[in-house]
Amino acid sequence: MSGVPILRSRAELRGAVRRWKAAGEVIGVVPTMGALHQGHLSLVRAAKKHCDRVVVTLFVNPKQFNNPEDLENYPRTEVEDAAKLVPFAVDALYVPDGEQMYPAGFATTVSVEGLTDVLCGAHRPGHFDGVATVVTKLFLQTGADKAFFGEKDFQQLQVVTRMARDLDIPTEVVGCPTIREEDGLAMSSRNLLLSDRARIPAPVLHEAMQDVADGLARGEAFDALKTAAEARILAAGFTEVEYFDLRACDDLSLLDAPDRPARLLAAAWLAGVRLIDNIGVPARG
Repeated sequence: MSGVPILRSRAELRGAVRRWKAAGEVIGVVPTMGALHQGHLSLVRAAKKHCDRVVVTLFVNPKQFNNPEDLENYPRTEVEDAAKLVPFAVDALYVPDGEQMYPAGFATTVSVEGLTDVLCGAHRPGHFDGVATVVTKLFLQTGADKAFFGEKDFQQLQVVTRMARDLDIPTEVVGCPTIREEDGLAMSSRNLLLSDRARIPAPVLHEAMQDVADGLARGEAFDALKTAAEARILAAGFTEVEYFDLRACDDLSLLDAPDRPARLLAAAWLAGVRLIDNIGVPARG
């Protein structure tokens, strides 16, 4: 079984894209920062199902890190990532360096208002500007007809969808379900940073969220459910709950009750690692 073609320059990528476009083929892209897990691979699987050509991108984007230490510690596993993609026969793994993405004199930032000043955006200033900027570039560089993102990063999914719509970028953003470990923990590259000891209580975040969703379905008040959930998470060994919110799916506005399609979203710190998760909450009549 041959390896995955690795492209490292815009010129190489654009040459391949021109050939595919000339043949009338549908191009899909799966943007990643590497450290691939089954969640990423589920996006690749979806892209293969719906597209003729699939490009996976691997770029640890410095513009979406507001903490230099977090950027330094982010897992970098290109060799292992390329090996994981071999069974999927993707058409290219695009691995640009900083010069390819942000050449000397780069001075443009893409910003999406409204969706980015809450949740993760409130705790990570500039993060979503970095996301919107690099994803805009990746959409344009790959010429993708479809782009595949996981619902695990729900706020990111909403930001990228709005960005493409507002800027008339002809790339359809496709959201795919969160992939979880057997114990319910949402798969994330950051999970690699958890020690074996810290990994044990990690699923409590999702368990507490599911209990709140069940309570909301029974008509219980969100405030009381939230208080109990946060206490449970902290008692399990988490050091901080950054947010635990019920928000509308479409515009991420804060809700007191699921009177329209909603999402329960949370972020919490465990052993120095920031974990995020979200689950859907059906509208209650």
